[in-house]
Amino acid sequence: MAAVTSVHTSSASYNLEAFFRMKRGRVTVTIDSQLVKSPQRMKKQKMESPSSKMCKAQMQSCTLDWGNLPHHVVLHIFQYLPLVDRARASSVCRRWNEVFHIPELWRKFEFELNQPATSYLKSTHPDLIQQIIKKHADHLQYVSFKVDSCTESAEAACDILSQLVNCSIKTLGLISTAKPSFMNVSKSHFVSALTVVFVNSKSLSSIKIDDTPVDDPSLKVLVANNSDTLKLLKMSSCPHVSPAGILCVADQCHGLRELALNYHLLSDELLLALSTEKHVRLEHLRIDVVSENPGQTQFHTIKKQSWDALIKHSPKVNIVMYFFLYEEEFDAFFREETPVTHLYFGRAVSKAMLGRIGMNCPRLIELVVCANGLQPLDDELIRIADRCKNLTAIGLGECEVSCSAFVEFVKMCGRRLTQLSIMEEVLIPDNKYNLEQIHYEVSKHLGRMWFPDMMPTW
Repeated sequence: MAAVTSVHTSSASYNLEAFFRMKRGRVTVTIDSQLVKSPQRMKKQKMESPSSKMCKAQMQSCTLDWGNLPHHVVLHIFQYLPLVDRARASSVCRRWNEVFHIPELWRKFEFELNQPATSYLKSTHPDLIQQIIKKHADHLQYVSFKVDSCTESAEAACDILSQLVNCSIKTLGLISTAKPSFMNVSKSHFVSALTVVFVNSKSLSSIKIDDTPVDDPSLKVLVANNSDTLKLLKMSSCPHVSPAGILCVADQCHGLRELALNYHLLSDELLLALSTEKHVRLEHLRIDVVSENPGQTQFHTIKKQSWDALIKHSPKVNIVMYFFLYEEEFDAFFREETPVTHLYFGRAVSKAMLGRIGMNCPRLIELVVCANGLQPLDDELIRIADRCKNLTAIGLGECEVSCSAFVEFVKMCGRRLTQLSIMEEVLIPDNKYNLEQIHYEVSKHLGRMWFPDMMPTW
């Protein structure tokens, strides 16, 4: 790995050798004094004073003692290095080796676990993992595991978790770069490993365990040991957790500020628990509404009184909903006023549904519709612009909107539309505007240059 640092003056540039090629102790910085001589450069050289030449001569003969760089400088550099390069750098000199063992350097670490046969991603070497567990486990505070789609990688992550008995972890993230491989791990193996961290950490503040077999008993262990410190919990697509399990977390973890979960875990009781006086104000609530089998999933309705209680307690909360439903499954949503702020539709959504959004989502800030079909959305967009006064971003994919209606929508929203991502095929020319004219009209109302997108940007 080569790191190159360049220092520019008026007529010279210095090239420093890469860190890992340096010899122990002092390193002399050499300067390439052969400059490309253009007429302008030759004129500048003639005009240079003797004092400036003397300064250059002093700079050319300077030496930098990399071995005596302050600890905090070397530490800052090391924090940007991958683990392998960090280990190599530690052998340059005694001071760098001292920095390599400073606890602060090991507070944040990401374990990358991939199988060479199925993944092109780099993997943390097993020997280095064991060295970290043996020498730096008690220093780890911010830990994440990034695994590929292989079950073996997820099992390896569980094995490492089981060994973190002396840690005081504050942040834990389990990330699958492909399909959720943690779901293929034995439930008992996963829960046992996770419980080790929950019991021994005592100060967990942030947990991201989406797409994992975590269950209600393990959440009770989490609450019993970390209720005073937990602030963020992301656990979408965790099929072994029940509404009662997540309610236990909300009842006991009064400092919880961010929560991400599937819609089947959302309940009136949960919203009311998050709205009690002893609970801090919620800042972010993400809800994934997912259906795998069309027509086979029944969705319950959340009462307006429960939403009102949450907004009264946390008036600035962002409520984000991701929908992956089929058209016939939307019946339970937005029949009454709903304080959602961000809406994303990954599948086709009906005109009727968008009409209800315009009527019952006054707090809406961002709306993305990936598909709608061949029914024009003119009236629905106008209603959204009229009723959703906080709307600042919208994205439309496989939909149809007449150019006149779209211009009217932009005119009503005005310059508060900071993001406007509309596919070119969405806009249907009419007797008032064609595709060439709409560019000018929309840009005029936005106060900035605007063009339709050729491909989705969301």
